[in-house]
Amino acid sequence: MAELPPLHPGEVLREEFLKPLSLTAYSLAAAIDVPRTRIERLANGKGGITADTALRLGRYFRTSPEFWMNLQNRFELETKRRALGDRLERIEERASA
Repeated sequence: MAELPPLHPGEVLREEFLKPLSLTAYSLAAAIDVPRTRIERLANGKGGITADTALRLGRYFRTSPEFWMNLQNRFELETKRRALGDRLERIEERASA
């Protein structure tokens, strides 16, 4: 069975917030005072969540900024883990002192 790609935070934004709430990238961008292109890129999986964006999304959607940052961190870690592959596994763990 093929492994699913890491979940991009923009997919969560698009599928769990924008679509169900009938929000456009333009209306969300205007509401949180950011450029429309920032939201478009994020929702299309082309950009990432910054601390600034996380704070604004958290405030607007009444979520924590950590929710958004955690989505971004998980995406980045899983993407890099897959890119490193078995090179990561070849690193020997250091014994505790």
